[in-house]
Amino acid sequence: MTLKGTKTLVVGMAKSGVASVELLVKQGAEVRATDLNPVSPEVSRQLKELHASFALQAPEVFGFADLIVLSPGVPTDLEPLEAARKRGATVMGEVELASYFLEGPIVGITGSNGKTTTTALAGHILRESGIPVQVGGNIGTPVTAMIDSSRPEQWNVLELSSFQLETICRFRAQIAVALNVTPDHLDRHHTFENYAAAKGRLFETQQAGDSAVLNADDPVCVGYAALTRATPVWFSSTKAVSAGVSLRDGNLWFDGERLMPAAEIPIRGRHNVENTMAATAACRIAGASLEQIAAAVRTFHAVEHRLEFVRNLSGVDFYNDSKATNVDATLKALDAFAGGLWVILGGKDKGSDYTVLRQPLTQKARGAMLIGAAAAKIRGQIEGSVPLYDSKTIDVALRDAYAAAEKGDTVLLAPACASFDQFDNYEHRGRVFKTLVAQLEPKK
Repeated sequence: MTLKGTKTLVVGMAKSGVASVELLVKQGAEVRATDLNPVSPEVSRQLKELHASFALQAPEVFGFADLIVLSPGVPTDLEPLEAARKRGATVMGEVELASYFLEGPIVGITGSNGKTTTTALAGHILRESGIPVQVGGNIGTPVTAMIDSSRPEQWNVLELSSFQLETICRFRAQIAVALNVTPDHLDRHHTFENYAAAKGRLFETQQAGDSAVLNADDPVCVGYAALTRATPVWFSSTKAVSAGVSLRDGNLWFDGERLMPAAEIPIRGRHNVENTMAATAACRIAGASLEQIAAAVRTFHAVEHRLEFVRNLSGVDFYNDSKATNVDATLKALDAFAGGLWVILGGKDKGSDYTVLRQPLTQKARGAMLIGAAAAKIRGQIEGSVPLYDSKTIDVALRDAYAAAEKGDTVLLAPACASFDQFDNYEHRGRVFKTLVAQLEPKK
């Protein structure tokens, strides 16, 4: 792709947007940037250093560009984008832009839940196995910011969201992984079918000779096998699979060879067994031996904000699962505990159905603390399952939960919602929770 002199607009000035601006400037493009909100002083400084102008997002801003690059948070169906396409402008996402310049093969990991843990684990396994790798995408480092450090012989392990995948055309993962697909981001994609199709783009762009690692227990993931030219490799926690990884008799098996006991996986929850199986399949294809994979798994630590143990105080455990931003993630968090839970639920609703939480809450929880904009909707859908507390904010919810908890109980932040009503993002929410937990004093 030749960009020298191309009139380019980057929409959205979070990390991915700024990284896109930097790449485009390096490639000699004429770059402008836009966002719905004023940029921070730090981003303003970066744009000035790059000689990229900034304007608040408005329809007239889009008329300048022959190429428009979208950050993941920007909807693809905005009216100015439709007008730009009609006049012949090219519209693409940050990941698609990066694909023209990124060197080295790619492991692309998507799914409604478990992406970050599986991506981090796969990177850890490859590093521990002596296989060159860098990790990024939705996990923290934008793909456009990984280009300078990419090498032909080095794997790029990328966490990829539906927002990043819905615009890809050229981008290709030599190893593509789908962990699970359950309703999420319906406020953005409008229907579950659209959401699933966005994730399916990861498999549609693969070629013969590539590998598609798919969850044999998830019907949507099974359906992706029909979309791709890649060879399917399966993982399953319920049955034996002929090519891939399965859980049988408490052990993980890869094509008939025993990998390790599931009990030796250091991150809790059945869903993390599935994440480990997916990472195992991807890393085995990338060249790691089963012995190397098992040794690396045993030394892996939970990723921050994902069923992260925070503290035990007066016999009460505190767990931070702020990354549980949808209902299915909260279901997986509840499944990871035997019972005695005080669960903090709520935040910004994403068009979710919370009624499916009723049964597991009845079985596992002693109470639920409701916070944020979705509290009333959640109450309406789970009332009668467990005692409910109208805590409204996370500090009050934590105080209510700790006061009610007894020795042996667990206070679990697993909100089932986005964080944007009260926090910058789920990381901010998780950090606030951990700070508040650290400030608690022992019970008298």
